[in-house]
Amino acid sequence: MTEGERAAQLERWALDNPVNAEILRRLPALALPQAYLVAGCLYQAVWNRQAERPAGADIKDYDIFYFDEADLSWEAEDRAIRRANELFADLGVTVELKNQARVHLWYGQRFGAGYPPLASTEDGIARYLVACTCVGIRAADGALHAPYGLAELWEGVLRMNPANPRPALFLAKAESYRSRWPWLRIVPPE
Repeated sequence: MTEGERAAQLERWALDNPVNAEILRRLPALALPQAYLVAGCLYQAVWNRQAERPAGADIKDYDIFYFDEADLSWEAEDRAIRRANELFADLGVTVELKNQARVHLWYGQRFGAGYPPLASTEDGIARYLVACTCVGIRAADGALHAPYGLAELWEGVLRMNPANPRPALFLAKAESYRSRWPWLRIVPPE
């Protein structure tokens, strides 16, 4: 399977989950700069379908990233979160909204290590702990962003992201994935 075929299949499987499709349909109404649907609701669709489960099985939450450096206050992000909660309330799922322009302001306190200021939503997508989980679909045009490609996602290879080398956090995250999809293979951090 080529990278293009994997990308097309990921998008089809992700959109087989009606919640993903509806979030992407509505997301432009929030007018958030660089808005993407990201992470588990996308890559878990691949693993779920490989396990012959529905694309949306056991999705804990639906993550949306955006990038607005005009106002880095918690109050501005909270206003966006409240608007999103209102927009998606009838879907009956948890939607997590994060302004990637301000992650560096709180990450260290929450996770015990520093985090560099980012320049875009794509930078945030590229920093997930597990490289193959770095995926997003842009709300504006449906474009897929997968900075490390999709081969390891398809092969079930869990490798620590070199852009965010946190071995203990990576291993905990990778083990949680493997507990749900036992065929996944963890590449130990060096």
